[in-house]
Amino acid sequence: MSPFELHYDPMATDPGRWGHSLGNLAELVFACLDAAAPRSLVEVGAYAGDLTRMLLAWADTTSGVKLVSIDPMPQPALEALAAERDELELARQPSHDALPHIAGADAYIVDGDHNYYTVAEELRLIAEAAGERMPLLICHDVGWPHARRDSYYTPEAIPPEHRQPMAQGAYLFPGVEGTHDGGLIYQWPARREGGPANGVLTAIEDFLADRDDLRLAIVPAFFGLGVIWDRSASYAGRLEEILAPWDRNPVLARLEANRVLHLSAWQREQARFAWCHENSQRKDAFLRKLLQSGTFALAVALSRLRQRGAPAFTKQEIRGLLPESGR
Repeated sequence: MSPFELHYDPMATDPGRWGHSLGNLAELVFACLDAAAPRSLVEVGAYAGDLTRMLLAWADTTSGVKLVSIDPMPQPALEALAAERDELELARQPSHDALPHIAGADAYIVDGDHNYYTVAEELRLIAEAAGERMPLLICHDVGWPHARRDSYYTPEAIPPEHRQPMAQGAYLFPGVEGTHDGGLIYQWPARREGGPANGVLTAIEDFLADRDDLRLAIVPAFFGLGVIWDRSASYAGRLEEILAPWDRNPVLARLEANRVLHLSAWQREQARFAWCHENSQRKDAFLRKLLQSGTFALAVALSRLRQRGAPAFTKQEIRGLLPESGR
């Protein structure tokens, strides 16, 4: 493992406890970086800079590592970090526009838009800049749900012929090829899982199809970590030692399958609870309004007359349907 010590909780900015940050795999990520000892590093997809901050802390333990972070819509926290740290260069562009203007780096972290077209183009551009030997590639979201299903941050940025049929604001659930009535929600996911040109892992596998010189290890945890390296690299043996015990580990894969199942089920129940709570509040508001209505008081009086002293409904019965605090 990496001698670099993690002094940051990846869940600190993750109130839903999804485990969506690549920082949850930091011990493996930084072990790989230590082994490869890159002098230049490109982060594709930085958002609020959670991982970026960790990369800078790691760079502080080395010397002279240049970090370029690419994100077309950097959040204020990332902008502030770029203003604080001179060694961080922030490219405020889509990856396909930024990568051609960045000299080939020693290592890349690929964690941007999670769809086939974007990832395939990123890999192609990285390979073009690399020349004869591919750099170290650390890829996130090679597991469920994005392994075999596209998701788009800005669908209009993807050529129409490369977009899967989409659903807006749809829920995904493990084992369900289409969308679901609850689970993990994504803004623009593909309507169906699987098939050609669909998903992050599919893009990686297609890229590697005729590249026997490259090795892919998959760590099935926290939505999946994929590490790609040149088999002839000086650090190849060390990476093999680090990743072999984790690579497609069946116990870890079962743990991750269990995690995403329970996470999706919990999110589904939370959504149902919110729906029930909202409807309950609307019902309570209506009943309170009813109790204050003169028309309702008249209806009770008329009912008492018709029932000869025993009305069909009373204010006490209505109050009994309200929570104690609202009576």
